[in-house]
This record gives sequence, structure tokens and C-alpha cells, in this order.
Amino acid sequence: MAEVSTTERGATTRPAQSPRRWVPYAFLAPALLLYAGFLLFPLGRAVQFSFFEWDGLGASVFVGFDNYVNIARDGQLRESFVHALVLIFFYAVVPLAIGLVLAAILTRANVRGLGFFRTVIFLPQVIAMVVVAVTWRQIYAPDGQLNQILRAIGLEAVTRPWLGDYTFTLPAVGLIGTWVSTGLVTLLLMAGMSRVPREQYEAARLDGAGAVREFFAVTLPSVRGEITVALTLTIVAALKTFDLVYVTTRGGPGNSTSVPSYEVYRHAFELGEVGAAAAIGVVLTVIVFAINAVVNVIGEKK
Repeated sequence: MAEVSTTERGATTRPAQSPRRWVPYAFLAPALLLYAGFLLFPLGRAVQFSFFEWDGLGASVFVGFDNYVNIARDGQLRESFVHALVLIFFYAVVPLAIGLVLAAILTRANVRGLGFFRTVIFLPQVIAMVVVAVTWRQIYAPDGQLNQILRAIGLEAVTRPWLGDYTFTLPAVGLIGTWVSTGLVTLLLMAGMSRVPREQYEAARLDGAGAVREFFAVTLPSVRGEITVALTLTIVAALKTFDLVYVTTRGGPGNSTSVPSYEVYRHAFELGEVGAAAAIGVVLTVIVFAINAVVNVIGEKK
């Protein structure tokens, strides 16, 4: 009598797992190692340094959360974070408002030379920020182009050393950020608006909607994703601003333009307080993640 195999008796055997399903993980492993080596590990070391008092050369002393407590107690450090939040208005909010208007006009109107305009408006993004800062420092100088124009049109009383005035220096630096960010935001919004079906605008017109109502009812909801991306990029740029402040004002006059990134540099390389600098950087990182998480949650809501 022939033997009945296990398969013939009705028992089921588990098929061997194909090695192909592990192929994507093999490709991801090097990328994960690079990400951990160049981002996660330095971030972890910064968190570690923030719990120590260290000048960068000698022995370090564990101080716990003292560096973080000093951030809350130090009025200059608190002001630097306030200045960073003010720069968000110039880097993100103002360019978004300008970009929405420009993108809506350019996508709905037949503008000749649109490709050339896109290149020109995006140009500030490809220029090194140090070059931008040096150029605008010359424009804002007491004998610079801005004051020359104001004198030429009879507004000499308005002229001032724009980067040396306690009241106007921070807005002056912020307007440079507006000039840099507007092109990027405009191009992102134009890409989103160009994908809106024309039928939606035709349906809105049939319902009696005008240009303004079309914008708020059709255009604005259709570019929610692009607005979220634009705000994320510009908010990060505002909060990590260092080179612009360093070249134009070095945090002055006084500390009227000091920002957290500049304070990290000042504490680490001028004051020799590496632990305090690491704590400022960690707090800034948390703020960046928190603000952008809120922006993305709001942007994903229907």
C-alpha cells in the first residue's frame, strides 16, 4: 500500500517566504545609516552637550537642565526667540500674501514672457545668502540707494541708517527675507493653480461669482497643499536665519536683531559656552518641529 504524503492527507505546508520581499529593506538600509550618521547622531550629541557646562576644549561639568533654565531667565535669549517669530511674518506670511495675488494674476491672464518672469522671480533663491546680505547692506547704508531714492523724491526726513536704527533694523532685515522668499512661494502656488480644472471656474461664473469670490471659493482651496509646503519651507528658513543677520547687523544695534541661530554661534565661538549653545539649538529645533507640525495638521484638514 502506497504511503500517503503529508500534502495528500490534507495537511497544509507554509510556503517559503520569498527573499524578494526583503529587497526594498536592503536598499533602504544604506539611506537609513546615512540619515542616522549625519543627522540623528549629531542631534543626539547636541542634546547630550546641552546638559553640560563645557568650553569646547577642557573638561566638562554636568549641570542637568541649568542651560535650559538659563534660556528662560536670560532676557536677551528670550528676545532672540521673539525676533525669530517676527521674522516668520516677513519670511512666510508676507510672501504668501504677495505670492497668492501674483500667482492668481499670472495663471489667469495671458502674460507674454511668463517663462522669463518665472526665472527672474526665482533668482533670489539661487543667489548665495551672503551675497544677498552684502548687497542689501549697501542698499540700506546711510548713503545707499534707498536713501538716495528717498531724497530724490523729497522724502529726506524719512531717510535713516536703516541697519543702525533700533526701531527699523529688524523689519529691514525681515524685508530682505520677503524679497528672497516671494519667488519660491509664487512658483509653488502657480504650479498648484495651473492644475485647477477650468470647469470649476466656469461653474463658479455660472453661479454668479466674481473674480474675488472665485479666488476664495475655487483657487484658494485647490492650492491648500502648496500653501502648506510654502509655509513649511519659509518658516524653517526664518527660524534658522544666521548668515543674513551675521553679515548685515551681527545682532545689532544692541541685540535688536539677535536670533537663536546667531546666539548659538555667539555662545559657542565668542563666549566659549558650548553647552549653552547646544541647549539653544535644541530648543530651536523643538520650536521648528512644533510650528511646522501645526502648519501641516491645519493644511491636511479638509
